[in-house]
Amino acid sequence: MKSGLGKNWWIVAARGILAVAFGLYALFVPGLALAAIIMAFGVVVFLAGILAIVAGMRRQAEHQPSWPFVIEGIICIALGFLALIKPGATAVAWLYLISGFAVVSGILHIVAGVELRKEVEGEWVLILNGVLTTILGILMVLLPWAGLLSLVWLIGAYSLFFGVLLLVFAFRLRSIFHASPAPRPVRR
Repeated sequence: MKSGLGKNWWIVAARGILAVAFGLYALFVPGLALAAIIMAFGVVVFLAGILAIVAGMRRQAEHQPSWPFVIEGIICIALGFLALIKPGATAVAWLYLISGFAVVSGILHIVAGVELRKEVEGEWVLILNGVLTTILGILMVLLPWAGLLSLVWLIGAYSLFFGVLLLVFAFRLRSIFHASPAPRPVRR
């Protein structure tokens, strides 16, 4: 595999595990205050942003396109930091902020998946993830009356599904990378 992403499959897997953990938390402990959910979201998104930037920087070191990863990482870090310092913001404001984040993140996943089509089979998982993330963001804007508990469950279910898709993609990258022959050293 030409891509440095194959060597760093574990970064994608770590993001998937974080998303699954958050999704389970939101689904099984929905009665917690919105501030606690927002703070947990902030921590998960902040860590996911760091991992996305690391993945982008490693791709850059391999002279591969990295900008979708880095941009998503910067957005994730900013949103995560905001969630940590202002968890008591109104539910509607957070609804629109999270909706916007989902739409932007979904579009960036679609772009990254299309970029990876040249390097990786199975990139459809990342594209599907992006499409579903974008749809989630749009639905959250169109259905603000759904209620706070529904929002928590929706975010939890999305996060769980998002994490599982990232794990599938990570292990697909791992299997492709390990199946590729190792590059031979250049003798001079």
